[in-house]
Amino acid sequence: MAKLLPISNCIKTLRERNGEMTQSQLGEAVGVTRQTVAAIEQRRYSPSLETAFRIAREFKVSINDVFEWDESSV
Repeated sequence: MAKLLPISNCIKTLRERNGEMTQSQLGEAVGVTRQTVAAIEQRRYSPSLETAFRIAREFKVSINDVFEWDESSV
């Protein structure tokens, strides 16, 4: 199994709290594919800084409310 990237996130929880938003809907809103959203959620892919800000903006929260640096996985 591949090692998880050190950036954790709560995107799935935010999607669920936002009217059961799908990965496809979020991807369309921020300009990435559903597969990219899934990979970010699963910590298999680190988003670009621009994408990270777009995700936070979509949920009207701070980037720190979405992403966290997980020191234990470094």
